[in-house]
Amino acid sequence: MITVESIEQITQFIAKRQLSEATLSELRQTYPSIHFTYCSDDDIHSALPVVEHAEFNIYLVNTSEHCFTLTPDFAKATGIVLAEVVA
Repeated sequence: MITVESIEQITQFIAKRQLSEATLSELRQTYPSIHFTYCSDDDIHSALPVVEHAEFNIYLVNTSEHCFTLTPDFAKATGIVLAEVVA
């Protein structure tokens, strides 16, 4: 289950290490029940992040239907998108 607290911990983790494939790998090991996706923030067009940071944004993913959708609802979230902000 994805909680506000886990998102805060993940945000702090990324802010200390920067968003990278290595950081993503560490997060997957630390949170094995959460599916992580890494992309550019420019690839996301129709959702608001649950966390906005100067270098990355975090979005929640709902996979309860056949298609993946982004959601602001922690109760429905099954995954996280880590989106790198490129200036």
